Amino acid sequence: MTKCYIVRTMRTTFIPTISVMIFRQSSWPDARLDAFRDQVNENFRDLGQRVDHQSNRIDSLQHTILVVGGGLFAAFVAVLAAMIGLIATQI
Repeated sequence: MTKCYIVRTMRTTFIPTISVMIFRQSSWPDARLDAFRDQVNENFRDLGQRVDHQSNRIDSLQHTILVVGGGLFAAFVAVLAAMIGLIATQI
């Protein structure tokens, strides 16, 4: 019973505020819309710079993984060759 009452209260509370926001948004002057557009464009540029920075970090991480993995693979091949050489000399 209490949950139903809370839902009804929330619906009656939020519906008027949404209609007020829609009304206010439709009456913005052109200068304010231009300022809003400029702010959104600036935020997207900042986001693009952050993504580029993260991309650079991922590229450097990928390079490090390849170098370490290549070194481990080379060490494995060297140990395997040494074992095969040791077995071949003992026969």
